Amino acid sequence: MTTEPVTAGPSLREHQAPRVSARGLCKSFPGVCALDRVSIEIAVGEVLAVVGENGAGKSTLMRILAGNQKPDAGQVLIDGQAVTLNSPADALAHRIALIHQELNLADNLSVGENLLLGREPNRFGWIERREVRRSAEEYLLKVGLAVDPATPLQKLSIAQKQMVEIAKALSTRANVLIMDEPTSSLSQQETETLFRLVDELRRSGVSIVYISHRLGEVLRLADRVEVLRDGKNAGSLVGSAIEHDAMVKLMIGREPKPFDKSMRRSVGEVRLEVKEMRVATESNAKSRPPVSFTARGGEILVFAGLVGAGRSELLESVFGIRPADAGEVVIDGSKLKRTGVRESIAAGLALVTEDRKATGLLVESSVRSNTTLAALPWW
Repeated sequence: MTTEPVTAGPSLREHQAPRVSARGLCKSFPGVCALDRVSIEIAVGEVLAVVGENGAGKSTLMRILAGNQKPDAGQVLIDGQAVTLNSPADALAHRIALIHQELNLADNLSVGENLLLGREPNRFGWIERREVRRSAEEYLLKVGLAVDPATPLQKLSIAQKQMVEIAKALSTRANVLIMDEPTSSLSQQETETLFRLVDELRRSGVSIVYISHRLGEVLRLADRVEVLRDGKNAGSLVGSAIEHDAMVKLMIGREPKPFDKSMRRSVGEVRLEVKEMRVATESNAKSRPPVSFTARGGEILVFAGLVGAGRSELLESVFGIRPADAGEVVIDGSKLKRTGVRESIAAGLALVTEDRKATGLLVESSVRSNTTLAALPWW
């Protein structure tokens, strides 16, 4: 990405109190201290990137700012005034909106209904459908998503749903927009559209908190970087000090070392072999070409490609969730009969799904139930 970030001018920040301040926030869960006296400030028209390793406390901090969780200690100030955010409605009332990393949408509703859910224009208690459509089209255009607002959400891809989530946050006309891993499922083109949108919002004075593990995105967008490590403030970087190695050093607490390729282990025999696998498609879709590959013991095999290239569909077919038009799977020299996921699990094959919330976890069940579900005997 070669385009330079757009920085807010001095008129947006000088001689102004921070738009949002978090002071000494603490939050604990059973056995885990997620936040330990964390403080941040967000200026008007600023893009503040919050980075850190998994478990550093980034998402917990954002959920507190968005009213999804209450801190155990500390306070949040908006325009210099202490506030209590008991719910997302409270945060929206103070014009703070969160774009969730895990999609917070209703599959049984249309795109337009999701965009304005809870904020539907109405007259005498009746929803004004034409106004819903007009407003939805406006914000879908802003994020570059060319879908009919009447389309059922369940017909959209994960990437398209992510764009709906972004459009939904924009429709609140927030002064502070929190983006939690917004590009995790987006294509390069969709990501560039989002970057242009961030630049436009920054110029208009909207404050943006941007969370991402992709440090290249942080380099492209951030005016300032706040680094969290083990639930604590680890340091800040501003302007020209925002560099890849500087961020990594603060994230891990030591100087980053280059990867030593000589440390790679030798791989073993072929454990998994997929032969001429042809993923099933809808009747009106173009047939995909067959795919063959092998994976050896001790080897990490990576599948790369744009959104829509068929990576997830291929792995679902290998595991037995999605039917395949052709092909075979061989594990440790034994060909699977392709009767479904039971046979795959019995043969030692496991799948971590793309959408953990929708297809990977039973979110209403306990941690114990979820961790043992695939290991239970089948009878």
